[in-house]
Amino acid sequence: MNLDQLSADELEAQMNPRIAVPEAEDYIADYVQRSAEARERLGGRIDVAYGDTPLQTIDVFPATDSGAPLHIFIHGGYWRALDKSANSFVAEALVQAGATTVMLNHDLCPAVTLDDIVGQVCKAIAWVRGNADNLNGDPNRIFVSGHSAGAHLAMMALAHDWESDGLPPDLIKGAVGVSGVYELAPILRTSINADVRLSDDMAARNSPTRHPPATSAPLVVAVGQQEPEAFIDQSKDFHQACLNAGVDSQYLECPGDDHFSVLYTLANPISGLCGLVLRQMSLA
Repeated sequence: MNLDQLSADELEAQMNPRIAVPEAEDYIADYVQRSAEARERLGGRIDVAYGDTPLQTIDVFPATDSGAPLHIFIHGGYWRALDKSANSFVAEALVQAGATTVMLNHDLCPAVTLDDIVGQVCKAIAWVRGNADNLNGDPNRIFVSGHSAGAHLAMMALAHDWESDGLPPDLIKGAVGVSGVYELAPILRTSINADVRLSDDMAARNSPTRHPPATSAPLVVAVGQQEPEAFIDQSKDFHQACLNAGVDSQYLECPGDDHFSVLYTLANPISGLCGLVLRQMSLA
């Protein structure tokens, strides 16, 4: 799809899931309810600080056994909304399969920039690695995933120069992006940018499609089959950029799913998408 040929309203409908899916608020309310119930079942450690601001926190749902793989999930919300507490239900299948699961929060635009958020996510991942033993986790088995803007952040973390932080370049052993946004230039022409405040340069340096990760870690790039064409193209184009860079990337369209229902598929332990997440960690 050539987004340059779309009107402002047409582009908004393609790139803004809350417009593309009229039931968006109902989905989010259901996420919150499911997540509260999941936290009651899982227990865990809530609002553990990894940084200096109130939103630089994680929720940790430890595996029963020590030395478990560590799976870090990053919520969506176009970097300007939502919270880890609305996605706790995604952790349940992963914990039950044997992974310590970490739900990550970060500061939100417009209070901070996207550059800041990417830095916070990398800081959180480094914190998890440094504290793995206290989380029943193996610091050498870290995996990341995310939904929507969280998928973008997961892939930015995968492309991060970890050696510059004194950490192994292959710190992240696998990643899954679900309904991600990987080329940010179109956002400059949407209402979303009133909060995110992207410039051309910031969009360029934070577009994973332009900077595919130099990694041997396997990737899964998943998207709902019922999403707008532009969102599906985001995943297809990023997947192809990864293949062109020699990355082990697998593309998956989830049948019948829109931008919000796809999270239920991720949380379903018998779904193909959840199976791919578990197989990355050698838990299926």
